[in-house]
Amino acid sequence: MNRAGELGRLRWHSRRGLLELDLVLERFWRRHGENLSEEQAASLERVLALEEADLWEIICGRREIGEPRLQGMVELLREV
Repeated sequence: MNRAGELGRLRWHSRRGLLELDLVLERFWRRHGENLSEEQAASLERVLALEEADLWEIICGRREIGEPRLQGMVELLREV
């Protein structure tokens, strides 16, 4: 899959039922979407595989991600 297709797929996968989470991810895409490296895209894909409630707890800082290599992506999500 080409780069634009991969990012489009990730962006679509970012759509969530939880409004607050959906808003955070929408802001993330506006701020960082076009500049994601391949490594960041892979990290985002792993983070998006989490259940909504778990992801929200992590973004809110109530819980840690548990995988140190994903911490950078969590920090990007938390800053938006």
